[in-house]
Parts: sequence; structure tokens; C-alpha cells
Amino acid sequence: MDYGDKDLQEFRQQWEEEISGRGCSNRGKGSSWEERSSKRRRRQEGPGPGCHGDGESPGSEPDAPAARSPPPHNYLRLAVSLLEGRTSPLRDRIQSAGRRGSRRGAGKPGEGGGGPAGRTAQGPGGGQRESLLDQLISDLNEINEIPFFDIDLPYELALRIFAYLGRTELGRCAQVSKTWKVIAEDEVLWYKHCLKEGYKTKADIGDFIGWKAVLRDSLEKEQTLQTNWKNRIGAASQLHYDVGGILCDVNSCNEMIVSGYTSGDVRMWDISTWDSSALYLETSRSSAELGLQPHVSFVRINSTIAVAAYKGGAVDIWSTVLGREPIHRYQHSQDIQAIAVTIESAAVATSSCYRIRLESSDQRGYWQTACQFELQKLVGSLQFLPNGLNRDGNETLLAAAEDTVYLLKPDTEPKVLHSIYGNTVTCLEVSSNRVACGVRNVGWIMSDGNKVHIYCLQTAQPLSTLGNALGDFTCVNLRDSPPYLAVTGNKDRKVRVYDLRTSKAVISLYGHQLGVSCVQMDDWKIVSGGEEGLVCVWEQRMGTKLWEMHSRHPVRHLRFSAHTLITANIPNEKCPRGASIMDDDLTAHRRHRGIIYVYDFSVNKSAPVLPICCSSYDEDVGYNYNIALSMPYDRIR
Repeated sequence: MDYGDKDLQEFRQQWEEEISGRGCSNRGKGSSWEERSSKRRRRQEGPGPGCHGDGESPGSEPDAPAARSPPPHNYLRLAVSLLEGRTSPLRDRIQSAGRRGSRRGAGKPGEGGGGPAGRTAQGPGGGQRESLLDQLISDLNEINEIPFFDIDLPYELALRIFAYLGRTELGRCAQVSKTWKVIAEDEVLWYKHCLKEGYKTKADIGDFIGWKAVLRDSLEKEQTLQTNWKNRIGAASQLHYDVGGILCDVNSCNEMIVSGYTSGDVRMWDISTWDSSALYLETSRSSAELGLQPHVSFVRINSTIAVAAYKGGAVDIWSTVLGREPIHRYQHSQDIQAIAVTIESAAVATSSCYRIRLESSDQRGYWQTACQFELQKLVGSLQFLPNGLNRDGNETLLAAAEDTVYLLKPDTEPKVLHSIYGNTVTCLEVSSNRVACGVRNVGWIMSDGNKVHIYCLQTAQPLSTLGNALGDFTCVNLRDSPPYLAVTGNKDRKVRVYDLRTSKAVISLYGHQLGVSCVQMDDWKIVSGGEEGLVCVWEQRMGTKLWEMHSRHPVRHLRFSAHTLITANIPNEKCPRGASIMDDDLTAHRRHRGIIYVYDFSVNKSAPVLPICCSSYDEDVGYNYNIALSMPYDRIR
């Protein structure tokens, strides 16, 4: 073995000098030392104690003078082997011991010490030779036990090799030696593992000390959250506005919630602070205007702006940071039928009748009309494409108009992505690279049911067709679903999960009394809301219902994150019979209002049982049914 070490070269030179001196002293004898050592090696490496390479029996002595000569020193053979670079002396010693053990086991009792394999090289000064041999082997062992990263590889290259290992392999490598432990617990390795698992994605490597502990704590919190979700352990809160009339629309983004009411009021909540008080967003209408404010038709929110569209075509835009006063307002000539906001940037798209209008803000904060589109059909749904797909920097829209889906880009003609004559598009969803649209089939073939068509955004080509249901597909979720999976809700009261690679349903869940209105899924659970007001939480792998919540009105909004669940039960009737909504009294009966529920399953919010009654009984003023129960069959605190 060629070690390539300076100290080892010096060691070899010293041994060469000693060997050359001993070789000169042995030159006058009948046979040289090299010949005797080669014969001894051939005898040791022969086929067995009963058969030798020269064909003679062990008892014969053809070369008596050579046999009677004293055997050479054992450590000299080891030194020659080391100098010639054939193999490691320690390996020779181990192999030789193994051969002697096998021959001793094959021989008869009493014959183990008669052959050459059973003899031990002894002579005058044998203890000194044995100590030198032990010292040599000990030195070689020390060289072999040093981790190879300290000799051959720099630390950066060793770190690059360890970067290919997983969490379990790094833990095992840390138990090998102290040097390997230092490399296996390097901050860079565990920081990359945190990012790979989806934890602390916005943090830098210097923000925390001990990324291995950060990853361990994050995994433990995730397991605790999953247990709380399954066992319905957490805190519940109701977000309501008593004098706002009836709830019209709700939307949420991250931990911000916006709601609109029949009184024309708009409220915004920040649930990250767990404060039930809402931020009042003032409208752009002057106090001198006569008459009641129009009802709120739609509300949308993202990380930067909140938008509300009113009956009559007015649109107000607020900043989520500044709040209160609107930063922009524009007007349509007719009622607004669909609205959409981008995920991160400040851009709003609204449709009224056949016209679509896109409003955006520049870098200085000035709002302007980016473009307008005129279609030949009534627009029923709008969706913005993710920002990563807008290569030219302009926002791209998807519009579902009756039986056609358009791809709209500024300064270009509308492009038809999907069109089947007479088959109305019932739902629309867009992800990072796919578009899904539910289609109602009205053809002559009765066995051909309703389907969901999947298209590729880059090529605008169809990828697959899902389902063959009798009912209309009311909702589909691609953006939050795991890769190659899509979850859908249907009016036939079933929740289905499809595999996009095979276009087949892998899970079918039945638990709603009426049609499914909204649905969302992640890696292990599915949450669905129905027209009857039922919210169901399902375990994806087993396909079983974990628990359910019921309210009076249909579930029109449902969003969940790792630790929160937001649902909104919005009434279908905005002016119900028997509701006393007058000019001087804007309150409505609680059973007509609708409600927003927020459930927090985080570790620091956990409780033995989910709190049920959210009324404090300390209110100075109250109305009928102001005792609001979150769910039936539970205790009142």
C-alpha cells in the first residue's frame, strides 16, 4: 500500500539500510535470505499441509542445510513487504493468522504444532523481535485509524460528499468518530435539510444556531399539530359583525380575512394576533350621498391589498398595511360578475357583462387601467396565473365565459384554451403549470357524464380528462394538492381525489347531505364543505372521516394552513323574510346573518377540549340569539 507520507518514506529508508546490512552478513551462507524467504512464502501459500508445490511429503527434507539454518527475522519480511508497496503489513498478518487457523482446524489432534504453520519464529532475543513487530503494527494501526478526510480530502470536499446523505445516514455517520461527528453536524447540511422539508424557508443560515435542533423541533411540532387535527384539539373563535346585516362574501390569504355585508360595510381581521376586533375599512362613498349603501357583492384579499366590489359596479381597493381609507376606486357600468386578485402583486381584474378590466399599480403606487378585454360571452369566473409564468412581466388572466375558457394577455388577442359547444364551464382552477375546468355535459349520449379537463399552461394542450359523474363539478383544487393529485367536489355529494397520471379516481368520499361547495387537501388530510353547512375533515390514507362541524348556512369559503382552519357559512338569501332590516336598525336575526369560524390547532393554543360557547355574557347590548354556539353536543363554558 502506497501511503504517500513523508514520515513513512523516512521509515522505509531506515529499514532499507538495516535490511541491506543484514543481507551482507548473510551472503556467505549456502542460500541467500531472499531465496529462503520466497521458499517459506511458497510453503505457507501452498494448497495444504499434505501437499506441497515440489511434490514431496512433509516428512522429507531435500534441502537439509537450508532447513537447519536459523529462520530469518519475521519483522524483516514485514518491512520488505511494506517497502515493496505490495500490501499492508497488518493485512498480511491477519491473512497469515487466518491461514494458520484453517490449517490447524483441518489437521488431526496432536499434529497442530508439527507443521510449519504451527511453529512460531523464536530465537535469541525473541522478546525484543516481538516487541519491534508489535510496535510496527501499532504504528500502522494508528495510521489506518485516522479518518481519510483528514489525510486525503479537504473539509469542503468531505462536506460535499456528506451533502448526499439523508437525515438518518447523517445520524449514523456522527457515531463513527469525532471527526465524522463534526462533519455530520455541520450547519450547512442541516440548514439544507430544513429547506428541503419546508421549514424556515425564508430564513438565512445565520438566523439560527443549531439547525439540527431547529429541524427536530419543527418535526415534533408538525406531529403535535397532526395529532391535534385528528383529535379536534385547539381553540375556536367566531368573527362576526352584529350591525353589519347579513354576510355576503368572505375571502382569506395567509392570516388575513376580509368580509363584506349587506350594509355595505367591509371588515378585515388579522388572526395572527388572535384579536377578534376587526379593522373597519371605510368606503369611498361620501356621507352627503343619500340612500343606503349598496350590498357588497365580492371581496378579495392578498398580502398587499384588499378589494371589495359593490352592487352597481363600484370597486374599492385598500392597502392591508395602511387600511382605513381606500387607495383606489373605479366604476363599472353594470353589476360585477367575477373578480380576481394576484397572489402577491397589486393587480385586480373584474368582469361586468362582456367586458373585463385589469387595474394594476406601478412601482410608485399609482393605479392605472392596464388593459381591457371584450369577449363575446358572459364571464362567470376569473383567475390570475402564478407570477412565475408571466415571463414578460405582464399579468395573465384565465376567464371562463359560458362554454369557453380564454387565456388573456395584455396587448394580444384572447386565446381560446378550451371550448366545447353547449357544455358550460362550472368551475375553474389554475396551479403552477396546469389548468383545470369542470364541464357540464349536455350531449345526446346520456352515459357520458360531467368531466374535469386538465390543460398544460406552457403548451396549451390537453393533458387528461377526469371523472364521469352525473352531477356538476362545483369545485376543484390543484394549487394546494400534492403533486399529480387533484381533489374535486360534486353536486352528487361526493369528494373525489384523482391521479393525474392515470386519470382515475383513487379516493371517493361520501359524507355530505347536499352537494359539495368547496374542498381542499394536503399531504394527509382533506377538508370539504357542503351546501347543508357541514364541514368534514377526512384522513386521506384511510379514507375515513375524522370529525365534522355543522352550521345553518352553506359553506362558501374554506381555507386551511398547517395550524388554522377558516370557514365561512354565507346565507343564500340576502333579504330573508322576517328579518327586520330598517334604516335605523341594521341588525338582523342571528340565524339569518351567517358566521365565520376560525380554528387554531397550534401547540400553544391547544386545550383539553375545543371551546364551544364564544359569548362572554358581559356585553352591554345584545340581540336575540346572541349566545353563539360553535358546535352542538358540547359543554358551555
